[in-house]
Amino acid sequence: MLSKIFDIFLHLDKNLAIVINDFGAWTYVFLFLIIFMETGLVVTPFLPGDSLLFAAGALAALGSLNIFGLFFLFIAAAIIGDSVNYSIGKYLGPKAYQINNRFIKKRHIEKTQQFFEKHGGKAIILARFIPIIRTFAPFVAGVGSMNYYRFILFNVIGGLLWVCLFLFSGFFFGNLPFVKNNFHYVVILIILISLLPIVYEVIKSKLNRKQ
Repeated sequence: MLSKIFDIFLHLDKNLAIVINDFGAWTYVFLFLIIFMETGLVVTPFLPGDSLLFAAGALAALGSLNIFGLFFLFIAAAIIGDSVNYSIGKYLGPKAYQINNRFIKKRHIEKTQQFFEKHGGKAIILARFIPIIRTFAPFVAGVGSMNYYRFILFNVIGGLLWVCLFLFSGFFFGNLPFVKNNFHYVVILIILISLLPIVYEVIKSKLNRKQ
């Protein structure tokens, strides 16, 4: 099961092309839901936000999708998703820190809280580019009752930067022969680069404890 899911993520370009061929305009609904769920529901941090944006941009360059339609669609999904996540966190309040099950890991909430403590409100923007933290950041902001208007400002800025970076990177570079023929390696590279801040923080934390 996991191997099949992993294979789908690694070959998003081919699998998304199949979805477009089979479902046509409904593909836009599918794409909206994936980005909305990754950013809006704390139980789905595993969804491939970065690589999906990149793959969609690459297919838009081929004319399979409309790049402007994708841009506004993804912006809406990212902003609405974070807003819903914030509202869920605010509704649950401090008791959210007691949650720990197969769907919502307490360690993810705690790591995101530490990320917030270090970066403040701009963590909402920075979190857009870090898997898992991206999903939990608006949730933790809601739990901590961050000022909603301040949250919305960072939410919009972060959403715009995130979508523009990955969507247009895919549009301009996704169909270069090297990238197209090695798309699965590009996906892995995107994931690894996105995880670098987390790795850095973990190493830094361990070194500080040793001192």
